[in-house]
Amino acid sequence: MINEQVVRDALQSVLHPKLGKSLLDVGMIRDIIIKESAVTVTLALKSATSPLRKLFTAEIEKVVGALPEVVSVEVEVKVLSPEEYGQMFPQAPLKGIAEVNHFLAVASGKGGVGKTTIAVNIALALAGQGYAVGLLDADVYGPSIPVMLDLSHAMEQENDMILPREKYGLRIMSLGMTAGETDAFIWRGPLVSKMIRQLLDRVKWGTLDYLVIDLPPGTGDPSITIAQSLPQCSILMVTTPQEVALADVRRSISLFKKIGQKIIGLVENMSFFLCGHSSERIDIFGSGGGERLSRETNIPLLGSIPLDLLIGQGGDNGVPLLVSAPDSSTGRVFQEIARKISDQLG
Repeated sequence: MINEQVVRDALQSVLHPKLGKSLLDVGMIRDIIIKESAVTVTLALKSATSPLRKLFTAEIEKVVGALPEVVSVEVEVKVLSPEEYGQMFPQAPLKGIAEVNHFLAVASGKGGVGKTTIAVNIALALAGQGYAVGLLDADVYGPSIPVMLDLSHAMEQENDMILPREKYGLRIMSLGMTAGETDAFIWRGPLVSKMIRQLLDRVKWGTLDYLVIDLPPGTGDPSITIAQSLPQCSILMVTTPQEVALADVRRSISLFKKIGQKIIGLVENMSFFLCGHSSERIDIFGSGGGERLSRETNIPLLGSIPLDLLIGQGGDNGVPLLVSAPDSSTGRVFQEIARKISDQLG
């Protein structure tokens, strides 16, 4: 008479093609139900549309159906939660970031809001507080940190690990160091995700208090890859006052909340302009957008950065504001934002 152990013995021959292990040993066979001569096997997969579903189903039906007394075989699919899948197939730890205490990703919903400027100067402000800080340019489509920090394209390796460049007290890595200034990166999703994981894994970041990550605009593959690779990463959202920017930032906030990322605060950039001939603020892009978004989302507004000519000049000549004028009024705003971040993250 057919029994569960006989079915299990047969299923030992159904192997995972990449792991070379039995589906039973991996834990992908969950239940075996036998009713007279009918056998039902529950198969656990990451998704119902897994490309391995047909292969596994056919193999299970073949080996179980060949058993004496078995008349029918049914394979039911159980879709694993992200937590269950992570426990079953834990990702190998990323070697390069093994000694990083805190990850801070600077994000926005759209381009042109000054996100890279914020990332660079926040990293410098944290370094100015005495922390060991790295800066990763994860904008794989348009890396601009090498220009903003006046870095050459040369990179060195040591024991198959890439050495970050060091400048202004930061350890820095960007894909812009690997290509000419006019070269374009034309990559699609899988390659983008692979490259970002390599920037985390194969760069010898060493012991850091903070790794500040400059994300590209939008809610695409780079943001999702960072979220999947660094579940403990904190997000700093950058916006400008006008509604078109706020709408895009709302979408980014929604994405990060859905994938369980902690958003520690908002920064409003280009908040106002002081022309130098008057103390009156000029609200070029409107006013109050960051405060409205903060109230709406219950995310604290950590600071408002004005339109400052020194910021633009620093971005062009490779000497950021927190290097050229750290005690300026705008420099002090960056330092206060960094202090609030370090107070939250420790």
